[in-house]
Amino acid sequence: MIYLDNAATTAPDGEALARAVQFTEQNYLNPSALYGGEVSAALASARESLLSKIADPAQFALVFTSGGTEADNQAIQTCGRRNIVLSAGEHAAVYEAGVRLKNGGTELRLAPLQRDGSVKADALLSLVDEKTSLVSVVHVNNETGVVNDIFSLAREVKKKNPRCVFHSDGVQAFGKLPVRLSPDVDLYSVSAHKIGGLKGVGALYKRKNFALQPLLCGGGQEGNLRSGTENVLGILDFAFAAEKKFASLEADLARLKELRALLSDALDKSVYTILSPENGSPYILTVSARGLRGEILQRLTMARGAIVGTGSACSSKKPHSRVIEACGYGKDVLDGVLRLSFSPHTTREEVLLAAQALNGSAHELKKRIG
Repeated sequence: MIYLDNAATTAPDGEALARAVQFTEQNYLNPSALYGGEVSAALASARESLLSKIADPAQFALVFTSGGTEADNQAIQTCGRRNIVLSAGEHAAVYEAGVRLKNGGTELRLAPLQRDGSVKADALLSLVDEKTSLVSVVHVNNETGVVNDIFSLAREVKKKNPRCVFHSDGVQAFGKLPVRLSPDVDLYSVSAHKIGGLKGVGALYKRKNFALQPLLCGGGQEGNLRSGTENVLGILDFAFAAEKKFASLEADLARLKELRALLSDALDKSVYTILSPENGSPYILTVSARGLRGEILQRLTMARGAIVGTGSACSSKKPHSRVIEACGYGKDVLDGVLRLSFSPHTTREEVLLAAQALNGSAHELKKRIG
């Protein structure tokens, strides 16, 4: 079976997992206990390794979480006060956290999107005022793959309001695009299972000396910022998987750009409209089969041997993508959205076979509906 829904989750890296399992089988003690020194040291090493991948450890710290969703929620729910500004293209973990704040009395301001899913920078900045406590802009849009220039946006936000917190969901960028956090970015969320790690592990990068508030209280782990016994297996696996992913980052980028273009060219343009921008993340290609139903195409394509997505897995129970709708598309496009996403293990042969399956499924469905 060909798997092209890697933006939803990736296969665990076997080598990274084996290393993590070997350590935790022999070192299963609680890292917070007085006798858990060896385990605590391993966690410290994993933290240092992950920190150095995208940030200067002298300027940033890292809080381990249960995933990107918890990291996003901790950023949004603990920093939002009088008014917050989100792009209309945010992942559900950010958007719904913002809605919860709105229901509690915080003013929620949504910045509109361009056709490709990027935020309209001038419109976003116009929403920021002296009472804005937080701005959040997704780094790589998980629906279209467009890359927002978060560093420029963060710099401009700070010019308008130096006290405003700037957060970005970096789940689809971490380990896939070259990233180096700037001091204007206060918080940055990442997830392990998007790069070959295990589900249930993530992290929130925070600018040092930034007064982040805990979302979970209890035993005071993670510097009292995320209580709960540490997920040693998952954290070590995350660090090991990241080591491999970052070592091949540039090579993966170049190869996947070619595969993404190959798939785009191989799709029948009488059926499929490309929604992703050409300069977007090479890991994501979003298309729409106008006038057809994406979930039916998904099932037909799976029957032909290829697994594809219909958009964000976190929003799969909703009739249309909130993000694609915010890009300005009508029902004919919204109904037929499919998200095709790659991993470093995706091959040229798989891409061509997937294109055949997608084209064949679309023509089969057209015949069915007359």
